[in-house]
Amino acid sequence: MTMPLHPAAAQILEMMKQLPSTAAPFSVEAFRLGDAQPLPFPKMEVAEVRDLVLAGTPARLYHPRPGEALPVVFFLHGGGWVCGSIETHDVTCRALAAKAGVAVISLDYPRAPENPFPAPLEASYRALQALGDAVPSIDTGRIAVAGDSAGGNLAAALCLLTKERGGRAIAHQLLIYPVTDTDFTRESYRANGADYFLTAPMMHWFWEQYVGDAVANPPSLAAPLRATDLSGLPSATIITAEYDPLRDEGEAYAARLKAAGVPVRLERVAGVFHGFASMPGVLPPADAALDLAAADLRRAFHM
Repeated sequence: MTMPLHPAAAQILEMMKQLPSTAAPFSVEAFRLGDAQPLPFPKMEVAEVRDLVLAGTPARLYHPRPGEALPVVFFLHGGGWVCGSIETHDVTCRALAAKAGVAVISLDYPRAPENPFPAPLEASYRALQALGDAVPSIDTGRIAVAGDSAGGNLAAALCLLTKERGGRAIAHQLLIYPVTDTDFTRESYRANGADYFLTAPMMHWFWEQYVGDAVANPPSLAAPLRATDLSGLPSATIITAEYDPLRDEGEAYAARLKAAGVPVRLERVAGVFHGFASMPGVLPPADAALDLAAADLRRAFHM
């Protein structure tokens, strides 16, 4: 049963509709200008926050107990592969580190269209393999990957690529309203593709920046739902939003993982739209979803 938008979500949505990047024609410049004007959400305190470089890519470490070798969440930000950054997802990464009591490393991967598929994925893979060399105060035997939206896409693809190449072991994948396919005919696109911040035309434009002419038939490492074999992947927590065009493809990916024998928790959050998890402290469902994610991470890390 459809629930109305959470009152706080409705207020935030009205604010977000004023951003210049939400109106067509879309441009890289408009989206990135929006990054420079983030909404003023409160930030949780984390004992150590510092910038570093992983295999040539800028990153940021959030460590709640400096000097202690904590499990680590390797986080990839959303933004349609075009925008978003360490800064836009600082609030989310702080919340994950504080709520789960683990280290979080947020990667500023190269963005499209200057760096289309597979460049962001390959940079993420190299950075993941370099974790132990650059950050001594983490337990590289307990690593999870996480991301929201396009970052959720990269996190899911990173699990597939790691399986293919035999890379560093991943204990868990946290996918928050992930992009998994280019099927714009799903019900959630029809119901939520116009009025809830992320629109169907916007998402189509993002895909064009990422895979160019291959939108209709993208490779499975760009669209993980199209992968033929999902067996043997890390356990997963997949969080979707009721008023999100990406809702159905995220839930379809959860179903495919479960059918392949992968342990999955799927949580659809009612009354919220795409991007809500970046709003802890002002949007109660965001805190509840991140609390759930933190609990699953701790369980995957045997904490």
